[in-house]
Amino acid sequence: MKLHDDLHNYYEKIVLENIEERGLDHKYDEDVMADLCCTALNRLPARYIRYDVDMEFYLPTDERAEMEGRVKEAVDYALAQIAKKKQFQP
Repeated sequence: MKLHDDLHNYYEKIVLENIEERGLDHKYDEDVMADLCCTALNRLPARYIRYDVDMEFYLPTDERAEMEGRVKEAVDYALAQIAKKKQFQP
């Protein structure tokens, strides 16, 4: 078994969806996107799964909405941190 092939954090998918919905993937380069994703994911709990389809099928709608809200807050926080970092760079 290869852990990185068989298991993943479901929040990764939701963070990427949020980023794409906002068009942030077209606004920032790969380095900034990596910082954005790491910062956002570090503010979220881990939710490891094997198959996305299982999570999407069994996850109650209200829990999915709560997860999406957490992701929005985490991405907002990450954007604020990146803006601060840009201000202090020479």
